[in-house]
Amino acid sequence: MMKTMHNNLMSSGVYQRGQEDEGIHGFLVEDIKREVQRSSRLRCGVCKKKGASVGCSIRRCRKTVHLPCGIKEEFVFQFTGLFPSFCREHRPTQSQALLSPICMPLSCSVCLDTIEPVLSYSVLKCPCCHSSWFHRDCVQHQAYSAALFFFKCTICSNKEQFQQEMLRMGIHIPERDASWELEENAYVELLQVYQHCDALKCSCHGGRQYSTRVGKWEIVRCKFCGSRGTHRECSSLKLYEDRWACVDCISAVNGDDALPKLRSSRSELMKERRSLKRSSSFRSSLVRKRSSMQASSPREILCRLARQISLVQSIPVVMKGDGAFKAALRFLRHPNFTPYHGLAVRFTGDEQCHNSENLRRFMWLLVNEIQNSTLFEGPENAKNLMLNSQALRDDLYFDAGCLLALSLVHRGPPPCFFSRALYQTLFHSQQDSPLTLQVLGNTLFAAKVKMIKDAESIEELKEAIFSASEYLEVAGCLRKVVSLSDKDMLVEDMLNFHLVTRVHLPLQRFREGLKTLGLFDQIQMDPEAFSTLFCSPPHKISADSVANLFSVQFSDDEDKKTKETRMASFWKQYLLECEVGKSVTSLEEVLIFATSVDVEPALGFSPAPSISFQHSVDSVDLLPQRQPEKNHLLLPVLRSYQLFKRHMEYAVSAYRMQEDSLAIS
Repeated sequence: MMKTMHNNLMSSGVYQRGQEDEGIHGFLVEDIKREVQRSSRLRCGVCKKKGASVGCSIRRCRKTVHLPCGIKEEFVFQFTGLFPSFCREHRPTQSQALLSPICMPLSCSVCLDTIEPVLSYSVLKCPCCHSSWFHRDCVQHQAYSAALFFFKCTICSNKEQFQQEMLRMGIHIPERDASWELEENAYVELLQVYQHCDALKCSCHGGRQYSTRVGKWEIVRCKFCGSRGTHRECSSLKLYEDRWACVDCISAVNGDDALPKLRSSRSELMKERRSLKRSSSFRSSLVRKRSSMQASSPREILCRLARQISLVQSIPVVMKGDGAFKAALRFLRHPNFTPYHGLAVRFTGDEQCHNSENLRRFMWLLVNEIQNSTLFEGPENAKNLMLNSQALRDDLYFDAGCLLALSLVHRGPPPCFFSRALYQTLFHSQQDSPLTLQVLGNTLFAAKVKMIKDAESIEELKEAIFSASEYLEVAGCLRKVVSLSDKDMLVEDMLNFHLVTRVHLPLQRFREGLKTLGLFDQIQMDPEAFSTLFCSPPHKISADSVANLFSVQFSDDEDKKTKETRMASFWKQYLLECEVGKSVTSLEEVLIFATSVDVEPALGFSPAPSISFQHSVDSVDLLPQRQPEKNHLLLPVLRSYQLFKRHMEYAVSAYRMQEDSLAIS
């Protein structure tokens, strides 16, 4: 029955159309027969026999196998959702986070055998603590034993994220109680209380097993282990004495009446951890280097995600005067919206319709509006989520996350405005630095926290706490301070509440939105690799960087090529003057003139920007022409640099004025 069940789950052409009590766990008999007939024509790619009912879920992949053959061939079968299957080429993989230390040699956290910390089909790791590594077979046995209610990481005990990651990597988690909970009378011995007098000489006439509820013949158990006992009379215990320790436990604590301390203080524990981290840093760096070399770059990953977008079907997007964000919400909340369709953007009042140009402009405007919306607060390039109850009711945090995911995959600009704290909280990345006041920006709350942080005496500290008492009470941080050193922990708690705890629901919805097209899952596998797209402010463009973006297309004719080479030098000189302020136009305006955006998309330009030249007998009046759908500039061949510069400035300025008038209208 179990083998038939697994075959049904993994078969590509059969689904649970019935109730659980119909057919075989919801698989109808007629559907199973139809699937048997379909698969009888398919040949297995491993054993070459017919009847291969399991196919790779990637549409363009045609590999089909029998279920046992797929297991041998290291297919990944996901026991969740539509129960997809993936071949060796397309199966999901894990990445080692760059900041997570690895202590070698490692052992499997389930079987404790030595394990090489190199991620593969048979070696997996916990996505949360990055410290728990295990064999696939071992964690599968653990899942069978612990099942849904008890299956968790053996190191950090995380359950929700750990189970999601294991399901993604093809680990089957049975939906039942743990195996040890299903055994009959499994814990019957826990109901038995130790009833035996272990005194050297027992004075009880009823024997060592005899015990009364109260009185001198009541058996008192050891306060430490509970597995030794004595009659009160046999150990001279008074009727009110309930604390007694056996000989073994007394020797273990060296005669002290308390259990031994494992560590004397929190500071010693932190010193020990730092020492351990330093001793393993060299080995960890080698492993991180190896894993990062194996991982794909963010641009390659975004390219793979972009292949999900249909090149045939598209959703119309009309950009009106109410802004890009509202235009995006209109198509996002349309009942027929799907993230797998392309976007056909049209600006009202713009007669020329080049969709690639309009899409870049739209995404550029959209990301800027999201950055400056009431969903975020803080410095310009280090924003944090802001708690906005109206936005929470309207589910705008989910919409913003979804739109940022769509923007990245549709060649929009990188959203380089996240604070490091927001990014690490969002993607469960390791905190490489403590929360600081700088991420709060110039706000009233920041001023109150700064007063507490800058207090130089206990009186100043108490005064600052009183000034912020209302907020501290709401945050659960209002407490009595006895020394000046208490302010550090208080400031840390306030920052944690303001930046993490307070915005838990917005974070959750924003995170759900970023899962669009699978972006969040890809980032979470290697957060550090993507951090430059979210946390680092965009690099200020230079004359050299703009010049390097454009490839120059020269003519084959030698006479023309000589003139064009001269124009190419004029182009570089013009860019240099734009950079140093000797031109009325800026480098950003030149880039907008050529490509409609002032920053390179996260996926790069497609097609790559280029320059060619136009020759004319009377070229004095020729102006540069833009072909934004091709990211192409057509530069006139002119006799002097001053004439070239004047024509470039006129063309760029005229386009800027045209765009400004459209924005106003």
